[in-house]
Amino acid sequence: MTSSIAAMHVAKKQMGLDDDTYRAKLVRITGKRSAKDMSEDERQKVLTVFRNEGFVPALAARRADGCLKLTGKYAKKLQALWIAAWNLGIVRDRDDKALIAFVKRQTGIDHTRFLVYADDAKRAIEALKGWINREASVPYGNTNGYDWLASDGAKVAWAQWKILMPGAGLLVRKGFDSEVAKLTGKAMLQEVTAADWQIVMNSFGDRIRAGRGRSGDLPVSRGA
Repeated sequence: MTSSIAAMHVAKKQMGLDDDTYRAKLVRITGKRSAKDMSEDERQKVLTVFRNEGFVPALAARRADGCLKLTGKYAKKLQALWIAAWNLGIVRDRDDKALIAFVKRQTGIDHTRFLVYADDAKRAIEALKGWINREASVPYGNTNGYDWLASDGAKVAWAQWKILMPGAGLLVRKGFDSEVAKLTGKAMLQEVTAADWQIVMNSFGDRIRAGRGRSGDLPVSRGA
């Protein structure tokens, strides 16, 4: 058995495909029902489709810390939102298992790797965005007329700052700009990249969680 055929069988199992669904996918992608009847190029085409739908080859299935990666077409988006919620103090558990449980509550689907249809993923994504907006006033999709608020990372960081500094307002960003500059090395908020905002969010998240540990006056949701 060639390595590509073995990988296709692993993908079938990892993605939870029954034989009929698996064969139907092969026919749709290549016109052939069996991996053995395909050329190597055709098998690679199948594997590319499977990877786009959430298949993670065994060698890439673990993070640097040894934990299994969260897999699936929409996993990165959901994980980014979940970590944002954790950094805002909305959720207490940043572990992937907690996110998977949330996804199941919203969609009835057991794991992010089985989220292959946009409608199912949208239910989970919009539920998580709505929860974050309700609890921390993160206006996804709205910049309030400020260019620097165009990225989701900027929106989350600003919401974090308002938790840390009650009374902060867009017209008087006292301390916010200088703190972002200190963390990112960027003098203007418009220069801050998505990766920079992640650094800011993580730093502010540490402060929010530390403050929550000292007192009970920081907002923490009990669920969505």
